[in-house]
Amino acid sequence: MTRIVGKPAAPSPPAASPPTLSALGLFTVLLGASLPLIDFFIVNVALPTISADLHASAAVLELVVAGYGVAYAVLLVLGGRLGDMFGRRRLFLAGMAAFGLTSLACGLAPSAWALVAARVAQGAAAALMMPQVLATIHSSTSGKRHARAISLFGATAGLSMVAGQILGGVLVAADIAGTDWRAIFLVNVPVAVAGLILTVRTVPETRSANPAPVDGPGTVLLAVSLLTLLAPLTEGRAAGWPLWTWVSLTAFPLAAAAFYLVERRADRAGRTPLVPPSLFELPGMRRALPMVLPFATGFGGFMFVVAVAMQEGLHYGPVKAGLALTPLAAAFFAASLAGPRLVSRYGSRVVTTGGVMQGVGLVLLALTVGRDWSGLSTLDLAPALALAGFGQGLQLPLLMRFVLTGVPAERAGVGSGVMVTTQQTSLALGVATLGTLFLSLTPGHGMRDALVVVLMVQVAGVVLTTLMSLRLPRTLA
Repeated sequence: MTRIVGKPAAPSPPAASPPTLSALGLFTVLLGASLPLIDFFIVNVALPTISADLHASAAVLELVVAGYGVAYAVLLVLGGRLGDMFGRRRLFLAGMAAFGLTSLACGLAPSAWALVAARVAQGAAAALMMPQVLATIHSSTSGKRHARAISLFGATAGLSMVAGQILGGVLVAADIAGTDWRAIFLVNVPVAVAGLILTVRTVPETRSANPAPVDGPGTVLLAVSLLTLLAPLTEGRAAGWPLWTWVSLTAFPLAAAAFYLVERRADRAGRTPLVPPSLFELPGMRRALPMVLPFATGFGGFMFVVAVAMQEGLHYGPVKAGLALTPLAAAFFAASLAGPRLVSRYGSRVVTTGGVMQGVGLVLLALTVGRDWSGLSTLDLAPALALAGFGQGLQLPLLMRFVLTGVPAERAGVGSGVMVTTQQTSLALGVATLGTLFLSLTPGHGMRDALVVVLMVQVAGVVLTTLMSLRLPRTLA
């Protein structure tokens, strides 16, 4: 009797290894993360020159800043969702290319309104690129490499905000090939080209295993909510607070409530909304994300107000106004490097300590300004700026790590988009609210007293952030 022996079963293919982000790949995505933040702040020291060259009114200059910030904030979460669907590297490449082209359009703008339109398009390009950075890091690193990458992202974010104003002052003063203020935008073009080449060579493709379709109603309602809040706050003072600003502000809570109800209904029905309310059940999101709001609001307002005060009050040139912030930038960088080691030993109390140091630095800065306004030198400002910068450097990178702790890889794009949207919206809020307060007080009280008042308002925000930090988990995963 013949025995029939079947073929042995074919060995199952080995499981695909998860994508790994190399050191050069991390540098590349951090380069992409720095561009949108630099360009949010780089115009602060160039606004007087832009006004003189393009004959732009105060209201149009506000739009040069606000148009970018509003477009950026409104589209960030959508950018994260698209990365989850179509691939984060693909969206990062598209955003980088669009950012380079829109920067070129800004640099070649023949009129103030053309510059506003190009800035809005530049903000939209940034919203495609930025969410892919954290999502890529979150899904292609783990353990200590993930913690270090998130810390470096936080350091990059903080330094980019300060470096934007330093770089802006240097480029405007350098007047490279007669480009004057246009160089602050044209410099992005070769950087974007280099970023595209590096991305193709070094950044792995990642996407959500179960990508959800775009949430149309949620996207529209989020856009309406942010526009009804940010547009009147940024344009109201320069436009004289016309009726539309009050109508818009009245509509904001209604739009925000409608957005929440629509998202909650979709979440409970098993669909994937643009911003799932269930995401905020994660401890990191619930406790750390609210802290980003007062922190970034104060930071954004501080950078804008200091730029105006140094140039128009102390009559610093663009270079001097930018370089005056070097102690803050250097201290922030040093604290960012020390943060991961400190948090592994002392936990969330590092964030609390950073809040105390920032508050003391701002109080010292207010005392310095109040004591001798007319004769203030950059050396007089350096100790207070360095102390505030060190405190900020202990806070921001670690806050970002706390926010993303526990976010699953398949929701990396959504989680990153929510965090960066909160940060960007808060930066714009800071420019609008603290900037408006400062410019409103200046005519009646003088620039020195107006600056002191704004600094003390910011100190109140720092106190709030510091108290909130006591609710953070004691240790960081």
